[in-house]
Amino acid sequence: MGDAKKPRDQPDDKTEKEEVGEEVLDEKLDTDMNYRHKYLWRRVLIHVLLHISWFIGIYTAIFHAKVATNLWMLFLGFWIAEGVSLGAHRGFCHKSFKMSAPLKIFLLILQTMSGQNSIFSWVRDHKLHHKYSDTDADPHNATRGFFFSHIGWLLVLRHPLVLEKQRQVDMSDVTSDKLFMFQYRYFLQIYFVLGVLFPVSVPMYFWNETLWSSFFVAYFVPYVTNLHIIWTINSFAHLWGSKTYDKRIKPKQSLFAWIVTAGEGGHNYHHTFPWDCRLSEYGRMGGLSSTLLEFFNYVGLAYDLKTASPSVIYGHMKRHGDATGQKRCIEAERRREREDLMEKWLTTLDC
Repeated sequence: MGDAKKPRDQPDDKTEKEEVGEEVLDEKLDTDMNYRHKYLWRRVLIHVLLHISWFIGIYTAIFHAKVATNLWMLFLGFWIAEGVSLGAHRGFCHKSFKMSAPLKIFLLILQTMSGQNSIFSWVRDHKLHHKYSDTDADPHNATRGFFFSHIGWLLVLRHPLVLEKQRQVDMSDVTSDKLFMFQYRYFLQIYFVLGVLFPVSVPMYFWNETLWSSFFVAYFVPYVTNLHIIWTINSFAHLWGSKTYDKRIKPKQSLFAWIVTAGEGGHNYHHTFPWDCRLSEYGRMGGLSSTLLEFFNYVGLAYDLKTASPSVIYGHMKRHGDATGQKRCIEAERRREREDLMEKWLTTLDC
């Protein structure tokens, strides 16, 4: 006799142990709501000026800038976002896929252009965020509310627990990489050339755009817009939505964040399976970045893409998901039963 057919939606213990890698909150860590962060007023002023410049840039784009400048702004905005999503996040931090040297350099350049700190700082903060999500050791702890998790965490002195844990987090994967450390040492100089001079110079040189329009439209609009797109995940996707895959953790499935980020709002899924390169179970339907990653894989620039199998996803969801997850599991079981009945019926006809 052959081996018994294993249910498709039920992982065995070995698979569960090897594949499921979510971080469940350490019960010893929480949020002390009596603690008051100290505002860093220089940072507050910088962000006020950034947003004033952003609004000026939007106005200029609508009423004064050339069409080519607006197209350049959209082009920059898209690729800079991919430097964060595919580069810093999925590739450099979670290592959910491997990349060729040209793709690594390309994504590192785009991440630098985003102005969202060096790879060292970005990866360090994101590792803390996953390990101590929504506690005082999380740099953008959503338990402190929408404003803090969206932008407020950048305006204050870090919580002592964040400072303590960031010294302990293992960063050997970054410090051992010569490219990453070169970027870390010379980040401001490289950013000024790639993130400021380059975007502003192109419209002025190629289609005689004014310095004003080039600076405010090609620099401030994509820069600040991408900041808010990333911050939307930190805030909306941690405060409102379902816990389809794991109700033990605080990140949510956020439709709003999904729309704003073009497919990265499945945050409960991401915190449950942080190593899955898709950030959702839907593959290319999960968003533009997933589709782009599949393209890079197709042309040989990206390889060894890590994904969670359906059996692991539904097995974990059945054990730990909220009501929406349980409903999904019931629907999957009914669908499987119908498929099994159809398979038996077709087998009978063949006989």
